[in-house]
Amino acid sequence: MKIAVIGGGSTYTPELIEGFARRADALPFTELVLHDVNPDRLEVVGGLARRILGRDGLADRLRLTTARDEALDGASAVLIQLRVGGQQARMVDETLPGKFGLLGQETTGPGGFAKALRTVPVVLDIADEVVRRAAPDAWIVDFTNPVGIVVRALLDAGHRALGLCNVAIGFQRRLARAFGVDASRVRLDHAGLNHLSWIRGVHVDGVDRLPELLDGELGDLGEQLAREVGAPIELLRTIRAVPSYYLRYYYCTDQAVHEQRTGSTRAAEVLEIENALLELYRNPALDRKPELLERRGGAHYSEAAAGLVTSLLTGDGALHYVDLRNGSTIAGLPEEAVVEVPARVGRDGARPLPVAALPPEMLGLVQAVTAYEVLTIRAARTGSRDTALRALLANPLVRQWELAVPLLDELLAANRAHLPQFG
Repeated sequence: MKIAVIGGGSTYTPELIEGFARRADALPFTELVLHDVNPDRLEVVGGLARRILGRDGLADRLRLTTARDEALDGASAVLIQLRVGGQQARMVDETLPGKFGLLGQETTGPGGFAKALRTVPVVLDIADEVVRRAAPDAWIVDFTNPVGIVVRALLDAGHRALGLCNVAIGFQRRLARAFGVDASRVRLDHAGLNHLSWIRGVHVDGVDRLPELLDGELGDLGEQLAREVGAPIELLRTIRAVPSYYLRYYYCTDQAVHEQRTGSTRAAEVLEIENALLELYRNPALDRKPELLERRGGAHYSEAAAGLVTSLLTGDGALHYVDLRNGSTIAGLPEEAVVEVPARVGRDGARPLPVAALPPEMLGLVQAVTAYEVLTIRAARTGSRDTALRALLANPLVRQWELAVPLLDELLAANRAHLPQFG
């Protein structure tokens, strides 16, 4: 059983390696291959990965390579966790939109749009090679943002893929600690799109505790969560749900733009954290992920990713929160849309659990962003300027023609090296 990680030089990788090491009995992989186009970074991250696996006598199962074909040959599962253009491109995603008074964010709004244009063609090229080289029934697990758009592009192209985000599992673990129970006893009614989802139920041992949480019957837990997602508690009580923290960009747009204008960017913060992490990783005595990695933003990735791969390759039927085809799961969305919901996962893929209909204010936003995603994928694949403009007009965080035209010009110019499809 061979598992390949494309983008293995990511500073997230030690988190992932910890997960596979803990699951070595349930997921008896014979080979774990880390691939990256940057050999120096791969050697540093791979060195720590080997030491982590070495604690459990698994170091001989790890291989590092800069040759993508070698990484993919015979793989049963391929995890994709890359960033086209690196942190420098992310800096542009977060700062350029501010010139137009718009939100700058790497997965949402115009910054997320630019990232999708860069990323979709690269991931599709990798997926085509997976078909040629990997095992016939190999799975692609995408952790590359914007996950919903990337996964829809993969599925539209006929690939065997699921998407993964750590938002839902992060909430689940956070709430399990708050209730003082094991995480397996907490199930979330989590529904929406990737980075556009709501928790409308928190079932602890089958009992929904969300009403108590929202109405202050559990102390200040509701207010704590509201602060963590960056929204007023009154908002949570009005919609009767806990929104993903990415929804603050829609619910509190002006405040988010103001904060970006007056503060430092997340990209600058992440770049500083990454440099510090890589320095830590070089320490030959380090054989576990450092605490600093928690600030990188990939909390619980090890559990989510390793658990999902285990279910796909062993068929254990465990519950996961994944990005997959909608089918009839969320009423009011096309069957071919990609949604983020709880699902039972086995060798044949994910079976979404039933989801109650979204109320109008949630459904309308999800429908608008789904339309934007369709146009963004089309623009990324064709290099059509008109389609790219239509995508920005459909994006709820852009919309305005007088902004969309000059914004697109600057986004294309700033990303020219990574957008050959636009000529």
